[in-house]
Amino acid sequence: MNDFVSVFGVDIGGSGIKGAPVDLERGALAQERHKVLTPQPATPDGVAGCVAQVVEHFGWTGPVGVTFPGVVTGSTIRTAANVDKSWIGVDAGALLSENLGGLPVTVLNDADAAGVAEMTFGAGRGRKGTVILLTLGTGIGSALFVDGLLVPNTELGHLELKGHDAEKRASTRAKDDEGLTWEHWAKRRLTKYLAHVEMLFSPELFIIGGGVSRKAEKFLPLIEGIKAEIVPAELQNNAGIVGAAMAAARS
Repeated sequence: MNDFVSVFGVDIGGSGIKGAPVDLERGALAQERHKVLTPQPATPDGVAGCVAQVVEHFGWTGPVGVTFPGVVTGSTIRTAANVDKSWIGVDAGALLSENLGGLPVTVLNDADAAGVAEMTFGAGRGRKGTVILLTLGTGIGSALFVDGLLVPNTELGHLELKGHDAEKRASTRAKDDEGLTWEHWAKRRLTKYLAHVEMLFSPELFIIGGGVSRKAEKFLPLIEGIKAEIVPAELQNNAGIVGAAMAAARS
């Protein structure tokens, strides 16, 4: 049943697609989230079908906000790093709405969604100056805020680091795929990435999000030499769902 303070949020990731109704007064999930695996290859039709599964699991019939791991302008996909390249140029809002029986759909960058949620309900609440949220997972997403205002689609995970896309070296997938210890990953990979971003933007605060934020005690104390404050995301891996719902409510 749709509650008057609830809007549905879906977070599309490179490995999983998860969603739930969101209580917009509390900035929290109104029900336990439902997750399905991202299809491989993650084509538009395949992913749209999975989004429909998640939404239909709850019998939802209202507005839906959906995050996407790439640049989104309007509802058109401009980049696709960790999903199939056939997404580029697709009107994701129209495709997803069609798969959801005509429900209104709002699409935005995944890290931007997580950042808006954290700045409203989480670790960035009330913070001025420059704040950067980084989502560490299959890749690295970023959300840049100046005095609480979002600069959309920054995609700082694709900065060059040691001749590679930064996310190829500093994401949690890189840690897992290469079998790196927490110490090696935190000190030699993540610290170098944060130092590079800090050199470019001089933020007052880094918020570390994504699934790995649940294990912040394993790596954040190992990071040294960064001037900015570094904190884990308070909404952890639900931030994208909450931010997606917030975007849908504003549309």
